[in-house]
Amino acid sequence: MGGEAQKRLGRGIGALANRQYGVVARRQLLELGFSSRQIETRLASGWLLPLRRDVYAVGHLRVGRRGRWKAAVLACGTGAVLSHESAACFWGLQGDRRLVDVNADCGRQGQLRREGVRLHRCKLRRDEWTEEDGFRVTSVARTLFDLAEVVDYDRLKRAAQEADRLKLLQLEELEHVVERGRGRRALRPVRHFLAEVRAPTQTRSPLEERFADFREAHRLPPPATNVLVLGHEVDALWPGAKLIVELDSWEFHAHRAAFQRDRVLDSERLVAGYRTVRVTHDRLDHEATTLLAELRALLGIDA
Repeated sequence: MGGEAQKRLGRGIGALANRQYGVVARRQLLELGFSSRQIETRLASGWLLPLRRDVYAVGHLRVGRRGRWKAAVLACGTGAVLSHESAACFWGLQGDRRLVDVNADCGRQGQLRREGVRLHRCKLRRDEWTEEDGFRVTSVARTLFDLAEVVDYDRLKRAAQEADRLKLLQLEELEHVVERGRGRRALRPVRHFLAEVRAPTQTRSPLEERFADFREAHRLPPPATNVLVLGHEVDALWPGAKLIVELDSWEFHAHRAAFQRDRVLDSERLVAGYRTVRVTHDRLDHEATTLLAELRALLGIDA
């Protein structure tokens, strides 16, 4: 093979590995134009490093969490989808787990389990999975439904609450998944969660209503609501003061990654000149005076 052809193959595998978090599948290399002998030569030289059967890391084994997920999905065939607990981690609904959950119609369950993959064979409709950041992954609604079969109710509820806090939870989509899930173990816990969510709240109003009442009672100017700032939706914005209020409906973080993500967003906004105040039920209950003083100061309103 000539030098120019070698360079072309090198560029092709480099671009592929960049898109796939440092991992590639044998079938993809063959599609790029590599021969089986060329693949074996690169394996022998250490340029390709085996991760799973017919899946390799390019150059080094430090592929990270997403590389580990991608390798598992590639090992399960062309129609494989990241699912269950791994999909919940992908969407930021819980922390990572040792096994990688993949939904696929492939017959290598025993071998894959030894390699750290938990294989599922659930039938998915096209609207129950999506392509995001280089992955085929179950939708948030389908992820929650599948999660209900492998975790207890408390963990399911925390994941669903985290999805709501991240503005990813669409109850109608979850209800559609339930309607199609006849005979699944997930039906009972998911229906229970939906009933809890749909039940009228007797003890307190939704946080949005409580904050609106708080603002009106103290004669704070009305903000713009549910608008984009730096590409992310915020709950309330006073553009002139470059002040953002985020309403954290659930007063805990299901895992460290979500907590960290919020802080990264706050820092990015601060660099751009925006200040962010986070409001919870607890602050309205126990720190209302302090919260009011903060907002007045940041809005430039005299007490």
